[in-house]
Amino acid sequence: MTITRPDIHQLLTERILVIDGSMGALIMSSNPDEAFYRGQRFKDHPIDVKNATDLLVLTQPQLISSIHQQYLDAGADIIETDTFNANIVSLEEFQLAHLTREINCVGAQLARAAADHATLQNPAKPRYVAGSIGPTKVQLSMNADRPGTRPVTFDHLAHSYAEQIRGLMDGGCDLLLPETSFDTLNMKACLFAIEQVFEERGQRLPVMISGTVFTGGVTLLGQSVEAFFTSIEHFPALSVGFNCALGPKQMKPYLEILSAMAPTFISCYPNAGMPDGMGGFDSSAEEFADILRQCAQAGLLNIVGGCCGTTPEFIRRVSAAVEGLPPRRIPAHRGISTYSGFDYVALTPDSRFMNVGERTNVTGSRRFARLIREEKYDEAISIAREQVEGGANVIDVNMDEGLLDGPRCMEKFLWLLHDENIKVPIMIDSSDWNVIEAGLKCCQGKCIVNSISLKEGEEKFLQQARLIRRFGAAVIVMAFDETGQATTCDDKVRICRRAWHLLTEKAGFPSTDIIFDANILTVGTGMEEHANYAVEFIEAVRRIKIECPGAKTSGGVSNVSFSFRGNEVVREAMNAAFLYHAIQAGLDMGIVNPQQLEVYEEIDRELLQYIEDVLLNRRPDATERLIEFAEKVKGRSDGGRRRADEWRSGTVEERLKHALLRGLTDFIDEDTEEARQKYGRPLDIIQGPLMDGMNVIGELFGAGKMFLPQVVKSARVMKKSVAWLEPFMEAEKAAKVLGQQARFSPTGLFDGTRDEAITMAASAQNAPGAQATDSARGTFLIATVKGDVHDIGKNIVAVVLRCNNFRVIDLGVMVPCERILEEALRHRADIIGLSGLITPSLEEMITVARTMEEQGFRIPLLIGGATTSARHTAVKIAPVYNQPVVHVGDASLSVAVVESLLDQDRRADFVQKNLLEQQRSRASFEQRQQQTLVPLATARERRFQTDWAACQPPRPQICGLQVIDSLPLAELVPWIDWSPFFMSWQLIGKYPKILQDPIVGEEARRLFADAQQELQQLVADQQLTARAVYGFWPANSDGDDIVLWNNEQRDQELLRFPMLRQQWERVGQRDFRCLADYVAPVGTPDYIGAFALTAGHGCDELAKRIEAEGDDYRAIMIKALADRLAEAFAEYLHARVRAEWEYGTAEQFTNEQLINEEYRGIRPAFGYPSCPDHLPKGRLWQLLDVEQQIGMSLTSSYAMWPGSSVSGLYFSHPEARYFSVDRVTSEQVQDYANRMGLTVAEMERWLAPNLGYTPQRNSG
Repeated sequence: MTITRPDIHQLLTERILVIDGSMGALIMSSNPDEAFYRGQRFKDHPIDVKNATDLLVLTQPQLISSIHQQYLDAGADIIETDTFNANIVSLEEFQLAHLTREINCVGAQLARAAADHATLQNPAKPRYVAGSIGPTKVQLSMNADRPGTRPVTFDHLAHSYAEQIRGLMDGGCDLLLPETSFDTLNMKACLFAIEQVFEERGQRLPVMISGTVFTGGVTLLGQSVEAFFTSIEHFPALSVGFNCALGPKQMKPYLEILSAMAPTFISCYPNAGMPDGMGGFDSSAEEFADILRQCAQAGLLNIVGGCCGTTPEFIRRVSAAVEGLPPRRIPAHRGISTYSGFDYVALTPDSRFMNVGERTNVTGSRRFARLIREEKYDEAISIAREQVEGGANVIDVNMDEGLLDGPRCMEKFLWLLHDENIKVPIMIDSSDWNVIEAGLKCCQGKCIVNSISLKEGEEKFLQQARLIRRFGAAVIVMAFDETGQATTCDDKVRICRRAWHLLTEKAGFPSTDIIFDANILTVGTGMEEHANYAVEFIEAVRRIKIECPGAKTSGGVSNVSFSFRGNEVVREAMNAAFLYHAIQAGLDMGIVNPQQLEVYEEIDRELLQYIEDVLLNRRPDATERLIEFAEKVKGRSDGGRRRADEWRSGTVEERLKHALLRGLTDFIDEDTEEARQKYGRPLDIIQGPLMDGMNVIGELFGAGKMFLPQVVKSARVMKKSVAWLEPFMEAEKAAKVLGQQARFSPTGLFDGTRDEAITMAASAQNAPGAQATDSARGTFLIATVKGDVHDIGKNIVAVVLRCNNFRVIDLGVMVPCERILEEALRHRADIIGLSGLITPSLEEMITVARTMEEQGFRIPLLIGGATTSARHTAVKIAPVYNQPVVHVGDASLSVAVVESLLDQDRRADFVQKNLLEQQRSRASFEQRQQQTLVPLATARERRFQTDWAACQPPRPQICGLQVIDSLPLAELVPWIDWSPFFMSWQLIGKYPKILQDPIVGEEARRLFADAQQELQQLVADQQLTARAVYGFWPANSDGDDIVLWNNEQRDQELLRFPMLRQQWERVGQRDFRCLADYVAPVGTPDYIGAFALTAGHGCDELAKRIEAEGDDYRAIMIKALADRLAEAFAEYLHARVRAEWEYGTAEQFTNEQLINEEYRGIRPAFGYPSCPDHLPKGRLWQLLDVEQQIGMSLTSSYAMWPGSSVSGLYFSHPEARYFSVDRVTSEQVQDYANRMGLTVAEMERWLAPNLGYTPQRNSG
């Protein structure tokens, strides 16, 4: 029976349509195993196919049909096929690529049958089938592991997609849905393939495009929402939208951006909230639907549904929530020209001229050409980066040089531009079509092709134009035709007008994607026929803008001054003057070196007169006069420029603000004193210009426009300024005690010197009646809890809060509960903050919170530190204290949290919001706790297996203890991994790429330079001491224990390390690991190593001395460097151990390979995911005699002192890898407690974060 459905375009104008939810969630709920995936047909397939969910359309069609039916019953108008990964590239992993077309065809047929059945039951609610096309696991836009290469080509991926699309169309899909686009170039390859298949079949289907953005509004590779849409807007899609990665609340602001831009329908099918840290999501179906109803009421939706974690219940509620609400109205096309790379560039009527950087052009830059010929691509990329930093909005790339393989050079360079995160759009510049096509296949954004022309006739012109359009690029058209290059205004306009009609009427180009280059030709040659070239171009630009409405104009600006090459002063000024007049006529963009462009207003007036005589052809002898004058200015370094760096000439308020923003202390004393003379009372300066500056810093920091190292430097300036004022403030208080108020003017200005103020304050120090004056906004007490020695994060929070004029009482590290609360009462703290790094600190935080409740505290409690989380705070800490308990994830959030808690107008809303979030976290946690963990016996049966008969464990050269008493720090420097160093300052990025990051790169370079200077000093002065103890012992596994032996006969046990085993089964998990699995059982000789090391001896003393000098920045820097040196020491020692253990003697790893742990063997630490219990550190200390040998100690919570220390075990197993034990059952906790010789209650306290159940109080 033929089923007729209305045109979905028409239906979308009438109501909001609902798309289904997660296919994977329902598949996984049936707990499929390997046999289930294989079915009968693939029972003998040579490799595992578990998690090849697309295969289920062939092996378990009833399951897939039932899932479709559940979503249709829930109200879905559109159901997706189970074909997300059914493309050649993805199916190759399972050796199933030959089934690509069949899987897609059958998947579509199953959905088709279910949709048809539902439509027959209710013809008033027609159902549609969307062919799901996923992004694949490969990326065309980036390869972080091997920059400048790609795992597959654009053509390969397009071919892979095309076969999938053919299968989906064979199976009867109504729509195609390329979705979850992490990499926009992958999406463009898919859209290219769709057009190819549509063309070969003479049939089109509506296409929905769905991208994926993350927090911050960027794709996985960093492309903005606007840039993503601009990259794909060339395709005539039914809808554009977002799915996956975010919950509806987080997705909404990015949906608003897209809705304002897109002249198509909008789709939105988010995840079931954000990840809850426990394998699920944090929104209920009711909350999910409510937020999407708000989106619909705001006019943002045409198609809505769910992605990961959403079940039929979610879709049922969404369907009810949007029923009867009007769909979004499609806005008119904005009619502006847009381009994109990672970032978005728009040319609006109000836009300024767009600079196109010219130096990445082998025909225009000898240096660039040499670097490409010599394959020095890193240096060539630096030229591109310099162009962007110099002001280029787009960079022009040209590889047209006879000795180069143009297509391959273009391909590699563009790949590297993406890998190096050069964010601006690309202009592909070539006269060789093969080079242009190679470039088009490398650009994820909307690039510009430079250029095509009519010189080979209309047929070739249109053929190239249509292909450019299919790639989604804008195009530059040169003013050439079959008769040659246009030189006069009339010819330029005639050719451009002809091309404009062809492109808009026959090639599908919107006028806004057309750019005309009317040929900028050289003037000042001495030839009369060249004299009017500039005038002809300028007038042609003016007419083209009128006769080709919407089109843009461009040109190679440096051509105009080519006759003056060698005289850079004249060339720069000439280019600037020509640009000035061309822009006035309407020139939109130009290829120019932005770093070598004079400012028109700053050109020497006499030189400008001579230049404009030539450009505007104002007199017959203009060229001769300019040539003569040019010799006078040749070689001048200033070229007529005027200096602008005059911050010292500003007002005192401006100077203080500048010093704070720039972290400059050079003039702060004299500027502060000048401000005191002007304002009088020191408090007025602190609360006036100083706080004005710090408020700006706080706003910039909170908005991500200023970075932590800058804030710490600003705090140093603030402290130095306040330190200058403090004696005057103390003198003001002393005057009241001593009866010397007459020494202060009515404005509070002290009539003496600073030394006199110090003397007055000292004389009144013990006099009765002195009153404290405090300008702080509130008192914040912070401490690292008992047993924990880590304080870098705590110190950063303290600095940030001080910067915002909060009084901070920092109690330091290893502070017991009693002292924290005593000091809070003594200082009348408004808020208490607790910090910790190791997991036992979490239990100590609970103790502090419980004691605060018992003692009747009524102030908020803040929780922070690397091991803490919003989930743990909500589940474990907040329930024991009835006042606000807030988790603070990083320093940038601390100010906003503290302000909200202390501001009476904002407090109630903030506290209520925090409570609701914590209630959701607790509910989600309870749901997670109900997830089944496999029994301990099952986990042990499915342990990681090794064929020990075929595996011969290596033997160390020497067994026993070895000590490194003092290793020179210089030996550790090459082993440093700098990426975590930047993270500790909240500059996120991988070293060394972070140094060139367009957002944080400048600050990262400054920070790195400071770090290098400090590190050199530490190395030279040996202010820190690096010490280690390590050794090897005969060892075997005994169940889940690792037994160390006293001798090679293995007849006398030295000690044993009980270990924990995984019990939570993740998707695709084949075994349940325990570290004991990596050690051979009794009967096979094996060994393990153990170590403890530190680079922290001397660190605390040095940092405290520097803090006392008022330099928090250097103090934090030294602790961060000590941490990096300790980790470097761990890598150094591990490499040494691998060599001494025989299996690592032939290693030749780079530092990056070491950081990526590409070597054999692991070094897990107690208290970390593979062995989360800290208690075995006590046995490790006993084994290595750590405290006696190298002076490292353990706190009551088993934190190591000094803080910059590392310890753990060495495993040599060739397949050893790190893993996470995660949650365990009460059965394993009891078993482990017995092996550790402790009670269950004691064990539950140490393993609290890992418990997969809620322990009974007072259990034994």
